[in-house]
Amino acid sequence: MNKKVSRREFLQASVAGAVMSATARPFATPNPPSKAFRGTLCLFSKPVPQLNWRELARNARQAGFDGIDLTVRTEGHVLPERVATDLPRAVAAIREEGLEVPMITTALLSADDPTAKQIISTAGELSIPYLKPGYYRYKLVNVLQEVDGAGRQLRSLVELAKDHGIQVGYHNHPRYIGEAIWDMARVIEPLDPQWCGFYFDLCQATMEGGVSGWRVATSLVLPRLKMIAAKDFVWKQTAPHEWRAETCPMGEGMSNWKEFFKIVAQSDFHGPVSLQQEFAIPGAADHQGIAVSRKAIPRVIQSAKENLDYLKSVIREAYERA
Repeated sequence: MNKKVSRREFLQASVAGAVMSATARPFATPNPPSKAFRGTLCLFSKPVPQLNWRELARNARQAGFDGIDLTVRTEGHVLPERVATDLPRAVAAIREEGLEVPMITTALLSADDPTAKQIISTAGELSIPYLKPGYYRYKLVNVLQEVDGAGRQLRSLVELAKDHGIQVGYHNHPRYIGEAIWDMARVIEPLDPQWCGFYFDLCQATMEGGVSGWRVATSLVLPRLKMIAAKDFVWKQTAPHEWRAETCPMGEGMSNWKEFFKIVAQSDFHGPVSLQQEFAIPGAADHQGIAVSRKAIPRVIQSAKENLDYLKSVIREAYERA
């Protein structure tokens, strides 16, 4: 212990220690963080109304989903008038099956809705972070005034949701205000981006924007992107000079999901992605994708799994290359 160490011996020992440390470092240092997508891949509960909450979660988990986009609206899995008692029970059943409930789909338009406070406060108590509101209709009389009116309603809803720690994502949908993104962007822009943004639907944006309009819409919503709705479509000619958008399985339609997720991955988005299975399955699901009976549910869930597998592969590739 008292042996004196020369300066040369000290330096030799120090160099040897440094070499050993450098050699060991690759084994001691953990791997760099993964670029994998960390959001929740959800099954939208609309297509399987026959299932109770636990059956819904169990089927979704077996198909490979991480969570449920739960309908809290008339004819949904939780009825608005029963939300105080049923939403906690539904969420508990889903979570007990190992899945999350990162978002709820509602028909709420403003804080004046008699069910708004109860739905939002209950969701807040359950730590559900995202809410999809309902849709505002165009009357096509004075569209600027109609957009302003929708804005007043949405702002009141966002303020209520903010008080309970819930973020609102507005869904772009044909035939409603927000279908072209620009009109609802005018409403959303003044609002706090922490609490209000977009629930973006590439399928709908492609219907409205054609070949490249979806890119503009994506660029517009990206800074305030909260959730993503996933589905696909093709144009079908129904009569001379008449075409109709028809939803179809993921990857078989006109929505450029690969390019879209490359863009989204660059923004480091990790919010919920909800699979909107809304296409007909002969003998199993109607034109809205809703199972025609309990017996048809296995086929509907199998179809959801196939669409989810496609979605996972596209997301994985995009995020790994980001």
